[in-house]
Amino acid sequence: MAITTGGDSGEAERVRGFWRELGLPGLVDVHTHFMPKQVMDKVWAYFDSAGPLIGRPWPITYRSEEQARVETLRAFGVRRFSAMLYPHKPQMAAWLNAWAADFAARTPDCLHTATFFPEPDAADYVTRAIADGARVFKAHLQVGAYDPNDPLLDPVWGLLADAGIPVVTHCGSGPMPGKHTGPGPIGRVLDRYPGLRLIVAHMGMPEYREFLDLADRHPQVYLDTTMAFTDFAERDAPFPRDELARLAALGDRILLGSDFPNIPYPYVDALAALERLDLGAPWLRAVCHDNGARLFGIEEPAAP
Repeated sequence: MAITTGGDSGEAERVRGFWRELGLPGLVDVHTHFMPKQVMDKVWAYFDSAGPLIGRPWPITYRSEEQARVETLRAFGVRRFSAMLYPHKPQMAAWLNAWAADFAARTPDCLHTATFFPEPDAADYVTRAIADGARVFKAHLQVGAYDPNDPLLDPVWGLLADAGIPVVTHCGSGPMPGKHTGPGPIGRVLDRYPGLRLIVAHMGMPEYREFLDLADRHPQVYLDTTMAFTDFAERDAPFPRDELARLAALGDRILLGSDFPNIPYPYVDALAALERLDLGAPWLRAVCHDNGARLFGIEEPAAP
């Protein structure tokens, strides 16, 4: 189908029309953000100021209170979503994890999300988060400005690899490079923990080729589509069209991500961008629902 885009009140129906035409029961979005209000407010203020890690104006399309944002995703037909949250300093991750556990308990369609930072008690609170039912972790190497090979994280990567719990990692150098972004640092982690289920956020933007290479070498590496292929991202970090064949071949390890609510365009625009790749309905079905449902053990809904 050809999706019309835009942020008017009919957007929810256009999103639902997209997945209905594909024969899907809804969407699985592995990269959405929910955080404590005081943290989200600071994140939005940073986007508003076009801070140095952003480098360009970045309006927040879905700036509303928490429950309204949950209901927006539900109106879109997002069956499962995440609460990607991350610390930018020590002694913050355990508090974020406690908040996320409560959010998941009161929001059953949210995948229980947790995070970590290189600090002496990281293994302890990651162990606790796993015991409490965390199903996905978030690591942000750009904002956290840490080396994923920090020895303090060795037990964390080991715990996650042994538990088979995916970790969504912002390790690409977009929108602005960090000291430890790029395929090199996280690639060394994968070499040491080959069983780690790593989800590369934003398709590794802008180092798309290099992160596709990483996925070729490591069968447990996935990539999420967050912001990739959209007009907003293509302006500064276009996906190389000569890699579309490899993108198609890796179709069972590409996951839908959106960055909701922190996106500067309507949600439906991201779906339209995926459709414009012209990789076919089976690829879209896998990316927008089936791969995520399989990875997180999401059961098919009962027939009407």
